[in-house]
Amino acid sequence: MSTSRIRLLTICAASSMFVIPAPAAAADDPRVAGEIIALARSQWAAEIAGQPAAQQMSQLADDYTEFNGDYPTRIDGKDLAVRMGEVAPYAKPVLADMSNAKVQVYGDTAILTYNYTGMTRSADGKVNPSVAKSTRVYVKQGGQWRLVHANFAPVVPPQP
Repeated sequence: MSTSRIRLLTICAASSMFVIPAPAAAADDPRVAGEIIALARSQWAAEIAGQPAAQQMSQLADDYTEFNGDYPTRIDGKDLAVRMGEVAPYAKPVLADMSNAKVQVYGDTAILTYNYTGMTRSADGKVNPSVAKSTRVYVKQGGQWRLVHANFAPVVPPQP
């Protein structure tokens, strides 16, 4: 190998150590956004229709994790989430919707954030509002979007 070629390779190798990667920027992909929003809505529709928990949560990845306002610790795994979903709830959802939906797409990862607005009916027939600040993280696995993490934070009114 010639001296000039070795020098060029050395310069290229040395300069590559100083390349600063550009920060990840979310892609605006309306098709993916529509798919992701439809997945959340289909889960709610299955829950409202009273379908089995396994069917309601079919889009969850096996290593799914969740934070929510009902439990002080993280829920780890699809199996646990499904088993918890099989327990008869104290209130049945009768309406579910999202507002302020935003989907950020980073390659095979999509993050859905929204404000959840719903209604639940308790065992005594009383209907109550249900609201949350929600984040769902989806990853494309085997050609399908899978829910890998969710955070459902309660909406707490500001204190005076």
